[in-house]
Amino acid sequence: MANPRTAWGIDIGNRALKAVKLVRDGDGVRVDDFEFIEHETILNEAGDNKEGLIQAALANFVQRHNFKGTVVCAGVSGSNSFARFVKLPPVEEKKIPEIVRFEAIQQIPFPLDDVEWSYQLFREQDNPEVEVGIFAMRKELVNQHIKYFTDFDLNVQNVQMNPLAVYNALQYDGRFADGVAMVIDVGTENTDLLIADNQAIWMRSIPIGGSQFTDALVKAFKVNYAKAEDLKRNAATSKYARQIFQHMRPVFADLVAEIQRSIGFYSSVHREAKIGKIFALGGTFKLPGLQKYLQQNLQMPVERIDSVAAGAPADPKLAATFGDQMLTIIGAYGLAIQAMGGGQVNSSLLPRAIQRERMWQDKTKWFGTAAALFVGGATLIGARYFFENLQYQSALDSRTYSNRTLDTAKTLSNNWSQVQNAGEPERVLIANIQTLANEKYLWRDILSSIVETIPKPSPEVAAALESRNADEVKKVPRGKRKIIKIDQISPHYAPALAARLAGPAFTPPPGALLSPTDPNSANIGGADFAPPPTQTPGNPMMGMGGDMESPTPGAIVADPTGKGRGFIINISLTCPLDDAVAHVEKDVKPALEKLVPDAKRPNMRFAVRKVWILSRRQIASDESRKNRLRTDYAAANKPTAAGAIPGLPTTPNPGAFGAPSPFGGTPGGYRPTGVAGGTATDQSDPAFLDHLTGESVLNDWEFELAVAVELDPAPYQAPDAAASAQQASAQ
Repeated sequence: MANPRTAWGIDIGNRALKAVKLVRDGDGVRVDDFEFIEHETILNEAGDNKEGLIQAALANFVQRHNFKGTVVCAGVSGSNSFARFVKLPPVEEKKIPEIVRFEAIQQIPFPLDDVEWSYQLFREQDNPEVEVGIFAMRKELVNQHIKYFTDFDLNVQNVQMNPLAVYNALQYDGRFADGVAMVIDVGTENTDLLIADNQAIWMRSIPIGGSQFTDALVKAFKVNYAKAEDLKRNAATSKYARQIFQHMRPVFADLVAEIQRSIGFYSSVHREAKIGKIFALGGTFKLPGLQKYLQQNLQMPVERIDSVAAGAPADPKLAATFGDQMLTIIGAYGLAIQAMGGGQVNSSLLPRAIQRERMWQDKTKWFGTAAALFVGGATLIGARYFFENLQYQSALDSRTYSNRTLDTAKTLSNNWSQVQNAGEPERVLIANIQTLANEKYLWRDILSSIVETIPKPSPEVAAALESRNADEVKKVPRGKRKIIKIDQISPHYAPALAARLAGPAFTPPPGALLSPTDPNSANIGGADFAPPPTQTPGNPMMGMGGDMESPTPGAIVADPTGKGRGFIINISLTCPLDDAVAHVEKDVKPALEKLVPDAKRPNMRFAVRKVWILSRRQIASDESRKNRLRTDYAAANKPTAAGAIPGLPTTPNPGAFGAPSPFGGTPGGYRPTGVAGGTATDQSDPAFLDHLTGESVLNDWEFELAVAVELDPAPYQAPDAAASAQQASAQ
């Protein structure tokens, strides 16, 4: 379809309908019209009246505008849709759609038949790597959303996720010309985060929005939602401004924490990228102080968007309202840009059936011409009939030869079918092998969730550890540092995990570092965990060593008894905290046990069902651990033929642990002094010193945990839905 001359971008948000109309203006576009129609109440608070509010807003909108010859791009919420970004292996251009479909099957957590999905390729100049963005939404949600528009005969040509529409708007306006920037779009219920440049996008939706600020005021002042919303909007001029902001401060802190977490994750994956600035969007940024608060806590300039490259409507009154709502309409502006053919991202979640219908409508104008040509050509048929019949009769010999050739071809085709079918068992085997990749990301997700869930040290300690600044680390006494170090993770596959957990007593599988008879252990008594029938050095599909219980090496199979499959994961930890036992029991263990499907991750593919602390003791009392430390130190400091220590600097580095012969009198080496615990020999043994700070590790605590992880748990149900399901089951 050719690029239209005019288009509307329409974003139906929780609080209001926002729409921007663009028209062609030379080589560019300009804003010709705009609408902001606020709902009587926010949609998430409307209950069964939600559809009525949306229809009322659209009816009001359609009544005031002429849509003849105008196309529409409709926006959908980022929180109701799905996005993944994957780097493709080097393949031929023509094979990319096939590879993308394979990745979509792996990445989208629903069958492809249940979703509308699309993709967008991202390529950097002079870079052979290709990244693909895969976007999807449940069919029933897409169809319901489009029905709102088609009920009013609006010509919807594209359906786009609002975060991608925002990216199209800012990219079109040149906001990413200076490099990587972050976009924070605070909506009513969710905040969309984008980190992007002109060639690539990373995005995430977090469940914190303007309504959370309002809810905080509802609880604090004991008023209804409408009154709390009024307090929030007029906080700057209210005589209770100080109290209002004080009660909203926890939400500010939660928002900053999630943003910092997202920046940290992005930086760990894109180490070469540096975020230069932050663009602020969303009506919540009208709150005085929010922009400054983010700027101070994120240590980056935060810039509010106050204009667009396409200008403002010509009507002065409309232009004033347009400027006042600028923070909320960027998504609608980006939708209109895509409808005009100017978007960097041109993927669409418009159902394929509607896309085909639109294509036929575009081709209808050619049908009349084709019909006229058909009628004109029919007049020639009679004249040609006699001539062609004469030719047909004269070609009898040729037809006989052709029939013989056709019979020969059929015989050869039948023979080929027999040969082709002979390879069916091999194809079945190949297909079965390919299914091994279905869960290739499962262990990655389990491992990353465990690592991210374990409580982190204080920000100053974390920053010092990241920069490996020993002096900064030691500003916090060792016994006060809430540092959890994961020494080892060992998984054990349990095809009937639920049955084992349901027993009267349960002992996790063999493999703990301490024996059950050790006086310092805390092993659980009861029936032993049956040893695995096969012991393999590791499951290649899971990408982790350790004994795995599995009938077929490398395969993950469902429990034939229907009891539920899963893993028992042994985790070895160390912690320098004086009260490490209380920290692990009260903080680490409960945090891991909260790794279950919930409102934020309703379709998580695993759930932690139980965590046991198998053992806990200080390194000073663990002779086997001390022997391992001595062996590791001896191996790391074995002199080479030239007398140098591999991996250590060849010149003294005063104040840094790791100079040559650090305990033989060389300047810069640490000497163990005042070490509590252990023998005198232990106190003078450099093997027991922290590699970064040079402090003794003998008083550090070591723990052995066992984590029961169930696979394929039931999806999360909201409390009201769960109660309804339980009531229906009882009936």
